[in-house]
Amino acid sequence: MLTQKDFITKPSTHKVDSAAFCWSAPSNIALVKYWGKLENHTDAEGLFMSQIPANPSLSFTLSNCKTTTSVVFERKNPDENFSFDLLFEGQPKEEFKPKIQKFFERVEIYCPYLKDFHLSIDTQNTFPHSSGIASSASGMAALAMNIMSLERALHPEMSLEYFEQKASFLARLGSGSACRSIRGNAVVWGQHNEIKNSSDLFGVAFSETIHPNFKNYQDTILLVDRGEKKVSSTAGHDLMHQHPFAHERFAQAHRNLSQLKSVLQNGDLDTFITLMENEALTLHAMMMTSVPYFILMHPNTLEVINHIWNFRNQTKIPVGFTLDAGANVHILYPENVREEVLQFIQNELVGYCQNGQYICDVVGDGSQQINP
Repeated sequence: MLTQKDFITKPSTHKVDSAAFCWSAPSNIALVKYWGKLENHTDAEGLFMSQIPANPSLSFTLSNCKTTTSVVFERKNPDENFSFDLLFEGQPKEEFKPKIQKFFERVEIYCPYLKDFHLSIDTQNTFPHSSGIASSASGMAALAMNIMSLERALHPEMSLEYFEQKASFLARLGSGSACRSIRGNAVVWGQHNEIKNSSDLFGVAFSETIHPNFKNYQDTILLVDRGEKKVSSTAGHDLMHQHPFAHERFAQAHRNLSQLKSVLQNGDLDTFITLMENEALTLHAMMMTSVPYFILMHPNTLEVINHIWNFRNQTKIPVGFTLDAGANVHILYPENVREEVLQFIQNELVGYCQNGQYICDVVGDGSQQINP
């Protein structure tokens, strides 16, 4: 099993003076939720460990909700500082730079070559930033793929498997859930005794055959609120350290992942919906019972949930919901009922969306390289 030490790069075998890469990385929607981190500590080899999940998670990789990031690397005289410019959707975004700076500081021991280059970063999303659609996940994943493209240019002998594992490892240090946006279409992050090669350090693709019921599985995201969250995910994770229900929550996540592992193979949509919705509501229950407590759902979030339950009970159509750390609602359903569900959304749910907006997405395949 790979350890942190395995991701420390060796002296390069090739010299690169300049390079340009472009990657898109999708958001992902967790079915089993990651909420809570282990306290930062030092591993057996003396390396600092951070962004380690307190429980394993399982997600579907999306397709349309993604970040596209291009990076131009220009060699410079080495110094003690990281050198980079950042454009977000074509405009300088100074408030994002501290998070990128912190990310570079976290990955420096694994990618010391970054200080040899000036980075010109240009990034854009296809969906609203900081509104509960995991923009940090797709953004950090896309940046990590660009960094690993440079590392692969410096080390052409690198295997694809190592490239993807280290990209996931690096992305995790920027945003925990970002490690699940490297590969598709279902990804597990965190050690679990029933998931082969599962790791706290990076995400692994679900290795079992997924039932045809989940082929092209649909995710329609209702934008109940496009604004920024009142409480960040980072702050919410930290509140799990002293949470009175944390221990049982972490055990529940292990149990639910075991059940979902079987469901993804046998195609039991009723059990899938039950587990998915239970996980969503448990996530928000943890927020509402933290100290201090907080609520990220809005009244319209609850209205949407009740309409989904009524529609499912009346029609027997296997449609369910999940929530990320925000007010928006992800409606998940098989491709063969897409027409009926979209009609239901138009008839009953659009009025609960901010400006009537929603995004139609589908389970995808992970990050993609784009010609710069």
